[in-house]
Amino acid sequence: MSRRITLSLTAVLILVGGASVSAQTDYDAVEITVTEVAHGVYMLEGAGGNIGLSIGNDGAFVIDDQFAPLTEKIKRAIGALTDREVRFVLNTHWHGDHTGGNEHFGEGGAYIVAHDNVYRRMNPEAFGEVVGNSRQAPDAALPVMTFSEELTFHWNGDDIEVVHVPHAHTDGDVVVFFRSANVVHMGDTFFNQRYPFIDVDSGGGINGMIHAAEKVLAMVSSDTRIIPGHGPLGGPDDLRAYRDMLIGVRDRIQTMVNEGKTLDEVIAAGPTAAFDADWMRGNAPGRDRFVGLVFRSLGGGE
Repeated sequence: MSRRITLSLTAVLILVGGASVSAQTDYDAVEITVTEVAHGVYMLEGAGGNIGLSIGNDGAFVIDDQFAPLTEKIKRAIGALTDREVRFVLNTHWHGDHTGGNEHFGEGGAYIVAHDNVYRRMNPEAFGEVVGNSRQAPDAALPVMTFSEELTFHWNGDDIEVVHVPHAHTDGDVVVFFRSANVVHMGDTFFNQRYPFIDVDSGGGINGMIHAAEKVLAMVSSDTRIIPGHGPLGGPDDLRAYRDMLIGVRDRIQTMVNEGKTLDEVIAAGPTAAFDADWMRGNAPGRDRFVGLVFRSLGGGE
């Protein structure tokens, strides 16, 4: 079949690399688990963001690549499924738990692809206007292809559509639709069964997170499988519950922001109380951090 790549709007430079590695993780103890999501499409879990994988005659297509010390384990897991080389690595955003393997895959000949803003945040030395979170990545970890709005890969017998969702988890998030396989990879715009992290300093915000969930829900069917950035494999019902939680928390906090309440007052009021049983998973610090990030993204404290 033809290996044709269609870029919408700007197609510019090169992809984003492996930023920070958590010093607290024992990578030797991490195991890569593989779940078949649909024919030729898999989810790989280890440490960091969930990986998407398409295999077929055209070669392996990888979505996100976790931390650099896990690259050899990830390669072995892919090699157990296909003898084809990794041809593309697509990053859903710039964080190091999704881009840490870029350097190794890039040095191995894979083309790294990401949104324009991922390239900027991973290459701040070249972009003086970058504000907030960023971290310089090695040259081999940077994307070789970037885009502003949409990108389609016609690959392994599928149409893999990549769509930018603005100001969600960061300012460079994309969601990935495998049209024939009926699978979506949402990166960190979807944390399944847990409160999300919203990187406000990288241009993220609660309203963008809600918009991303609603956009995907409008484009899927009842049997679509959804790979989250973190958490177990899900489907539309899981994403709908997540969307409803985000809206419920947003609306409660927005009311208090409008009343001029401080962050301490907002946290003390328990705006997530109705959702904690399903979403906190015993992680009170994560819940309070989530509340603080929603508060900031809604203009609280300004």
